[in-house]
Order: sequence, then C-alpha cells, then structure tokens
Amino acid sequence: MGTVRWFHLVAGAVWLGGMITVAVSVPALRRAGVTREQIQVMARRFGDLAWLAMGVLVVTGVLQVWRLRGSLTDPNFFGKLVLKLALVGIAAGFAYWHQTTARDLPTGTRGIIEATILVTTLAIFGVAVSL
Repeated sequence: MGTVRWFHLVAGAVWLGGMITVAVSVPALRRAGVTREQIQVMARRFGDLAWLAMGVLVVTGVLQVWRLRGSLTDPNFFGKLVLKLALVGIAAGFAYWHQTTARDLPTGTRGIIEATILVTTLAIFGVAVSL
C-alpha cells in the first residue's frame, strides 16, 4: 500500500473513530456530571483534529485521483467517485454547520445533525471500499 493511501486511510479512521468516540463519550460524561463547558472543550479539541484529518483526506484524495486518472474513463469508477465526493461534501457541510451552530441548538437537533454526519461518513466508507 502506498504512503498516500496509508495517510488517507488513517485520516479517515481518525475522522470516523473520533465521531464514534465523541458520540459515545458525551452521554456518559453528562451522566457523570461533567459540565457542558467541559464537554464543549472536548468537542472543540476533537473538531480541531477532525478538520486536520479532513484536510489530509482532501489532499491525499486528490493525489490518489490524479494517480488513477486513467480510471476516470470507467463509468463505474467515475460514478462511485462522484458519489463519494458528494457524500464527503455533505458530511463536511453538516460538520461545519454543526461546529458553527452547536452551542445555539437544542440537544435533540445537535443529535440529529451528528447522526447525519455519522451515517454519511459510514456511507463514504462503504463507497470507498467499492472503489
């Protein structure tokens, strides 16, 4: 496996693994009596790491597409790539929306946005496996 692909996979694992970790940790931290401010600090720290991972994903993704540009003539590959890119855009858009509005949204709305990001990211992984 090439270095670029390795970084792409690790960054994807950081993005998805971090979301799952935060999703599981926040309810447990609330039950343990951790303050909202402390949870927000944790979420912001993950946000910093998540955006770094997204940057690595974009750069390594572009490099991989450049390397495989001959495959873009294959309709199956091209269609899956377009689907993956659309899902990445959706996940990144919802993540940005969540990060910029979370403190002003009700808990239920935040949960719906977070679930949407998680499900979309899982779909990205599903499409990526088929590429």
